[in-house]
Amino acid sequence: MARLIRALSFLFAVLGSGAALAPLAHATEKTSPAPPVIVIGFMGGRVRHDNLVHSGVQLAAHLRADYPSGVHVEVFENRRGQEAHEEILRLLDMKRDGQLTPDEKRNARIVIYGTSWGASETVTLARELEKDGIPVLLTIQVDSVAKIGEDDTVIPGNVAEAANFYQPSGVLHGRREIRAADAAHTRILGNFRSDYAASPVKCEGYPWYASLFWKEHIEIECDPKVWGQVESLIRAKLPPDARRG
Repeated sequence: MARLIRALSFLFAVLGSGAALAPLAHATEKTSPAPPVIVIGFMGGRVRHDNLVHSGVQLAAHLRADYPSGVHVEVFENRRGQEAHEEILRLLDMKRDGQLTPDEKRNARIVIYGTSWGASETVTLARELEKDGIPVLLTIQVDSVAKIGEDDTVIPGNVAEAANFYQPSGVLHGRREIRAADAAHTRILGNFRSDYAASPVKCEGYPWYASLFWKEHIEIECDPKVWGQVESLIRAKLPPDARRG
């Protein structure tokens, strides 16, 4: 009887300490699914988000085909920056409770790219995400032209890496240099110049007036060399196990 009493006393002591309940509590914890890598593109001028003549739309199509899961790719007109912002918040909200937890923000993996006015909107969106406390892996600007009221020069400190592709000629030409607001947190990969005076690029499917008045601005938009570099930078941020084959 004394042994039984001692055994029961030990059992009650263990249960009272919570030690026996810890494995059960651990077993019932649910691990939240990881959010997808989010790739957002912005088009320039009045270009529609689904106009496959443009390299930015073609790039998105390539990525969707090669990354059928684990990556969310979406293109917006540059006037729809607020919609893009809201879509990112929705995708990060894995608990679907309308509020982002510190972990949901910290786990964000976001890439933003854009052309012309869309490149300006790229920086603006990154700046909005900075206010939210959300990091951005990479921003890419292609012949960035600042929209009224926007600053496409200074990359906010929540962006880990940024790249700028530009050409210097014509009525419309891109931002020659971008810089980091906080060099300790943002790495500028480069300000990459293209010059089409000696090596013009033929662009098919563009309106005649665009090719006439904004020739060089259009050439960088359809330059396969530039967009090959853009695509390589983006793919380097995507999970290799999401690729087909």
